[in-house]
Amino acid sequence: MTVTRPARLTGAALAAVLALVPFVWILRDLAALGSPEDLLRYWVGDRFRSGHARSATTLLDPLLCLAAAGTALAALRSRHAAAALAATGAVTLAVRLPGLWTHGTGPLVTALAETALGAGLLLTALTGRRPPAGPDEPVPTRPRTGPAVAAGVLLAAAAVVLLAREIDRAGGLGLRLAVDRYTGGRSVLGAALGVPPGWLAVVLVALHLTAAVSAFAAARHTRPLGLLAGGLLLGTGLAELARLARLHLHYDVVYVRAPELDVPALATALFCAVAGAAVLALLAGRGVPDASPGPRPAVAAPPPPYPRPPGW
Repeated sequence: MTVTRPARLTGAALAAVLALVPFVWILRDLAALGSPEDLLRYWVGDRFRSGHARSATTLLDPLLCLAAAGTALAALRSRHAAAALAATGAVTLAVRLPGLWTHGTGPLVTALAETALGAGLLLTALTGRRPPAGPDEPVPTRPRTGPAVAAGVLLAAAAVVLLAREIDRAGGLGLRLAVDRYTGGRSVLGAALGVPPGWLAVVLVALHLTAAVSAFAAARHTRPLGLLAGGLLLGTGLAELARLARLHLHYDVVYVRAPELDVPALATALFCAVAGAAVLALLAGRGVPDASPGPRPAVAAPPPPYPRPPGW
């Protein structure tokens, strides 16, 4: 399926606005914290040098900003951007839903705007599609079998690892704290635009499993969906690695003795970072074009009539 030109322009405009919303919040955080270095440390969980200022954004916001910007460029350049529009819209809609019951006016307005934009991207992708105009019109290529299967294995393994990690974390909490972990109650302390950690884990697991199934089936929409899943996987893995490294370095300097290393968290973060980078590398290449139809067989001349007419 291809996307009509009006739908492509509409999707590009919606994606550009969707990228602009978190970018404005990031600029606000830069002004509040004073330097990009402090903001990066806040995103990876380092609060030691943040002072009294707090960041309203999390690492998810620049990742979604990059995804929306890439989707806008894809919609402008390619008539096959329906999958990119749908994937970015669905993920944005899923992660911003908990913001609709937030307590702050600014985050609530932002959540309303981003959920509306995400729904608009989904609607544009669904209503703007049309079948190919003819057999000669190009269609989205399928990923190569080897890289697609490898990416699917990595994404499925990442989904299982994240699910096991989330079950382990939520299982050690009481009922009220566990509910707050998924709904964003008052016991969950985080940034104003932050997504409840349990809710985010469920969204990422669903995204990775969906992308894995698509990769195993070598579907035409595997590439944009897999690249989005791989990018989020790489970003979250690197952020967790940076948080653990900063935690131990800080304790080594200030308290001389570092806390006991969280080996499962370190292994999970390292696997997520490596798997995300591998998925991006596997799915970034060109797909396999469909085999061109063979030449049509020549039509045999009809036999002469019998009996033959005079003068035949």
